[in-house]
Amino acid sequence: MSSGPVGVALVGAGVISGQYLRNLTSFPDVRVLGVADLDTERAAAVAREHDVPVSGTLDTVLALPEVEIVVNLTVPSAHAPVALESLRAGKHVYGEKPLALDMDEAAKVMAEAAGLGLRVGGAPDTFLGAGLQSAAHALRSGLIGEPVAVTAATQSLGPESWHPNPEFFYQPGAGPLFDLGPYYLTALVSLLGPVTRVAADTRTARAERVVGSGDKQGKIFPVNVPTHVNALLDFPGTATAAATFSFDSPVNRRMIEIIGTEGALSLPDPNTFEGPLLARGLRDMDWRELPLSGTTAGRGIGVLDMARSIRAGTPHRASGALAYHVLELMVAISESGERSEFRGVTSTMSSPDTLPADWDPYAATLPR
Repeated sequence: MSSGPVGVALVGAGVISGQYLRNLTSFPDVRVLGVADLDTERAAAVAREHDVPVSGTLDTVLALPEVEIVVNLTVPSAHAPVALESLRAGKHVYGEKPLALDMDEAAKVMAEAAGLGLRVGGAPDTFLGAGLQSAAHALRSGLIGEPVAVTAATQSLGPESWHPNPEFFYQPGAGPLFDLGPYYLTALVSLLGPVTRVAADTRTARAERVVGSGDKQGKIFPVNVPTHVNALLDFPGTATAAATFSFDSPVNRRMIEIIGTEGALSLPDPNTFEGPLLARGLRDMDWRELPLSGTTAGRGIGVLDMARSIRAGTPHRASGALAYHVLELMVAISESGERSEFRGVTSTMSSPDTLPADWDPYAATLPR
C-alpha cells in the first residue's frame, strides 16, 4: 500500500478550479501535481498561479504515475467521459456534480470503478462542513425528536446576471435542479437516508435568457431545461420533504427546515460550509442559534477525506453511491415533472458517518 500524501490532478481549469486549488494546495495530505484543460494555455496559467508543476491535456496528467485521484471539474456533459478515461488509466475519480448526465452514463462509471477496484467520489462536499455536520449531530442526538417533515428551497433569478459564461446553466445537466439541487438533496439524504419515490411539477418561464456581464454581455441564448421545479420526496420510515428549485424568482431564498416531533432545525445554506444553525422547541417563541463544530475549509475537503480514506482503507464520505443516488433523484424528479406521476427510486445509500471531532484538514496525518 502506498504511503505519504496522495497525488492529485485537476481536469477543468474554469472558474471553480480556483477554489479547489486554493484549498487542495494548502492541505498537507494531498499534493496537486497537474492541471489539465482543453485550453492548454488556460491550464498553464492556472497551474502557474497555484505553483502546480505540470499542465496540459487530460492525457498529460493521466500519464503522471504519482497521480492517484483525478478531480474532474469539467462541464456536466464531460463528467462521465473524463471519469471513464481516468478510471481506465488506473486513477480514482472525484467529480463535480452531477455524477453524469443520465443514469446509463452514471452506471457505466460506477461499474468501471468497481471492476477496476477504484473509487468514485462526488461533489458537493458542503455536507462535510461545520454547518451541516453540526446539524447531523443535533439531529442524531434527538434534539428535535423524530423527523416528520422538511421544507427546502433555493430561489433566485439565475446566474446569467453575474456569470461570464452562463449558457451551460440552461442546458441538460444543469438548470436549477441539476446545478443547485445536489447541494440540497445531498444535505437531505446525508441526514435522513435514501429517498424511495418522488413527484414533481416543472415550468420554464422564458425560452431565452440574456448574458448580463463580461465579454458576452447582451448575448441571447436558448433555455433548454425547466427553470422552476417543485418536488416531493419520500424518506421511508421518516420525513417527507417539499423542495423548490428555481431560477425564476426575484425573491432569493436558500433554506432547509426540518420539523421533528420535539422541535425544528433551520439548517444553513447547503451551498456553504458554515452556519448559522438554528433550533427551536415545540413551545419556543423564537429560534436559538446552536454552536458549530467542524471545518469551514471549503471545497476540496471531500477530496481530502477520500485521500485519507484511501490510505486508511476505509470508506470515504462524499462517495460515488451518494452521488449516484442524488443523480437518480434528480432524474426521477425530471421524469415526474414530464409525466405528472410519482417515480420510484431504486438506488440506495447509507448516511455517511460524521467527521471525527479532531478532523483537521491542515494537519498532516499520513505517514511521510
